[in-house]
Amino acid sequence: MNQISKNFTSIEQVRNQYLNTDNAVKNSSVSADESFEKVLEKVSYEKQPLKFSKHASMRLESRNIALSSEQSERLEEGVMKASEKGINDSLVIVDSMAFIVNVPNKTVVTAMDQTGTDENIFTNIDGAVII
Repeated sequence: MNQISKNFTSIEQVRNQYLNTDNAVKNSSVSADESFEKVLEKVSYEKQPLKFSKHASMRLESRNIALSSEQSERLEEGVMKASEKGINDSLVIVDSMAFIVNVPNKTVVTAMDQTGTDENIFTNIDGAVII
């Protein structure tokens, strides 16, 4: 039979042997002040795909605007940056294309290229991201 050791060790006594809490906090992408709810919102938002409204889809088609996969990735990156800054309705410029995006819904509301903006005036936005 195995004998059970009578020397008990507390968690505090062995914590530093097995858990290096300093490195765990340094290597974490989450700050100690950030709540679990905020982290969960960020993760679920990042997984949500970027959508195009019916109006935006019609504009893309009528203006013969085609996004490459690289441009689509940059557009999504711009939307993420706008979200991080708390922007609700953003102008996102990718190359010579401009997109008005409802950031909380991750929905492109309208799209235009350089020739489609006669006066280069954008209204009803509270921020802009140039990618």
